[in-house]
Amino acid sequence: MNQYDVIVIGSGAGGGTLAHRLAPSGKRILLLERGGWLPREPENWDVGAVFLENRYVSADSWVAKDGKAFQPQVHYFVGGATKLYGAALYRLRKEDFAALQHHDGISPAWPIPYEDLEPYYTQAEDLYRVHGVRGEDPTEPAASAPYPAPPVSHEPRIQQLSDDLARAGYKPFHSPCGILLDESNPPFSPCVRCQDCDGFPCAVLAKSDADVIAVRPALAHPNVTLLTGAHAVQLLTDGAGTTVTGVLVERAGERETYSADIVVASCGAANTAKLLLASANDKHPHGLANGSDQVGRNYMFHNSQAVLAISLEPNPTRYQKTLGLNDFYFGSSDFAFPLGNIQMLGKSQGAMFRGEKPLAAHSIDFWLMTEDLPLPENRVTLESDGKIRLAYTPTNEVPKARLYAHLKSMLGQIGLHPEHLIPRNVYMKTDIGIAGVAHQAGTARFGTDAATSVLDTNCKAHELDNLYVVDTSFFPSVGAVNPGLTAIANALRVGDHLLERLR
Repeated sequence: MNQYDVIVIGSGAGGGTLAHRLAPSGKRILLLERGGWLPREPENWDVGAVFLENRYVSADSWVAKDGKAFQPQVHYFVGGATKLYGAALYRLRKEDFAALQHHDGISPAWPIPYEDLEPYYTQAEDLYRVHGVRGEDPTEPAASAPYPAPPVSHEPRIQQLSDDLARAGYKPFHSPCGILLDESNPPFSPCVRCQDCDGFPCAVLAKSDADVIAVRPALAHPNVTLLTGAHAVQLLTDGAGTTVTGVLVERAGERETYSADIVVASCGAANTAKLLLASANDKHPHGLANGSDQVGRNYMFHNSQAVLAISLEPNPTRYQKTLGLNDFYFGSSDFAFPLGNIQMLGKSQGAMFRGEKPLAAHSIDFWLMTEDLPLPENRVTLESDGKIRLAYTPTNEVPKARLYAHLKSMLGQIGLHPEHLIPRNVYMKTDIGIAGVAHQAGTARFGTDAATSVLDTNCKAHELDNLYVVDTSFFPSVGAVNPGLTAIANALRVGDHLLERLR
């Protein structure tokens, strides 16, 4: 039987969480996943396999605006991109929901205020068991509940860094982390606080990813079906073009069609745009739900830098992602525009480097994230063979450089070598560039005006009565923090809307 109440395409932060929300309803839910289960194997924690051999980067080929093919750093597995994410689960700032003036232009307002999403942020933190502490981050928005788990403790070298930052007048905070760690009861803690977390799959299933947290519990309900290796290639509509009547799927070399009263796309910003564009028909000649010509446009993925500083003393830290700094999120004393977020990366390991392995023992690793503005010309289109073509030009390069300069100027005050702040890709084998699509967003923005947006405020396509999108495609802007928690919270919000609709 190929008829369901709801079909969800994609099992990552959006789709997996939505399936979890809908599962107790008793409605027949089909979850389609293009990939399979990520194998649990020793290579999960092998630096060479993960970072040098790209063992878990899924086979795909996209085309840049210059026509050259590249392999995006995508992960087609149950759980989607969350299987290898760093599990930094931040809320957007309240101000990110309003129009914000940046150096390169306006970051547009969302059609809903922060307050509408706040209860779902709280539910998302609870579901994904986020560790943190309220009140340390000066930019943190108001929250209706404390974090469900205590902050992950700093290891000694990072605690020293935090103390040095505070002594220098900054406001470091414990990063919100989604790991299944119980420091009060180590023998029963699923997480062992290892160094192989950020960018690695978790061999012991102790990361709060969409597979572990959402999909597996959803599958405990007999009304939920998961099909792996099921690549949705086209959405079919009725003659009027107002209702999706089928999802055409390639699976095991065959084509199959599945139908549902409600269809939800959650393939990732680029692949959701691809699916909508590939579903063009006579009623939607430019792509499904694309009467506004906004499908595929406004692609964002953060203007980020991975850098390492050289500590004056060894840094034996294992789990390093415990500290964040938002002192420059909205600007600095000498610059009126937002600069962005500073947080820790997973600890560099010797095998990541080429000929400079001793650096790893003294490195402290930072991730600098500046907001990427939505530009209509930064967009996904399709090649004649159906491949994704990604035209992208970065924005806010000046704030990005200033954020880097601020961090560099701080080094001497915080026990780091004042002359050494080094882009990590100088030593690692790959320079990610446009292929680094982990924070991709935009391409099907939501809004109140069908002429300028793809989705309404419930993330339903303006032009179709049963098509929804719950991945990061709906973002009108991306802020300067990791987008995962916002995707999760929104999936819960849309889930509640769908539960009402399905009654």
